[in-house]
Amino acid sequence: MPNLGGFVTEFGWDGKHAGIIILVSQLVTTDDNSPFILNSDQLVCSILPESPAPKSVTFSPGGLLFKPGGTANKVVNCGNNVVITASRMIDFTKGQVDYILGSNPLGMSYMVGYGSKFPKRIHHRASVLPSMDQQPGNIECHAGTPYFETQAPNQNLLIGAIVGGPAENDSFEDSRYNVYNVHSRSQTHTSMHLLLMFWLTLSPYF
Repeated sequence: MPNLGGFVTEFGWDGKHAGIIILVSQLVTTDDNSPFILNSDQLVCSILPESPAPKSVTFSPGGLLFKPGGTANKVVNCGNNVVITASRMIDFTKGQVDYILGSNPLGMSYMVGYGSKFPKRIHHRASVLPSMDQQPGNIECHAGTPYFETQAPNQNLLIGAIVGGPAENDSFEDSRYNVYNVHSRSQTHTSMHLLLMFWLTLSPYF
């Protein structure tokens, strides 16, 4: 397998290299010199804040991870005597999920319908428009504009949807004009996918 370079730390909507590497590493855990094991270690070291390795992510002041796009008791040596244990990786992952679900400076859950405080003005056509039982007739394309422009909460909750997320300073504008509700610089979607990937695969890997 050739060296994938920067692709080792990529996991987003258009690149699944990191996920593939982590999954394959579980199949070759008897060979610690396998490039899949080494690249998996590199991925971990590029994320954890205490690692001296070059970072593939940054963190908001509140602790949210921002990404621009095994054997039992496995540990990863990141250099400078920094060793990442399985429990540390799991705690880190849980912390990121907790942030997304409301343990953050705003006390805001970024999953719609979860908790008592979550975004209610999502930039999403079907959520903004009234449901068919309230408006049985057709709504033409531009006829939806008044619903979009109102400051009222969306008429239909997108239960379970995860919005784009906060800005890098942990602020969040609950507005349909905030296009980052859908395509965020913080890429909470990518963050959540990455976290779920860690949660579902790194635990058995470690």
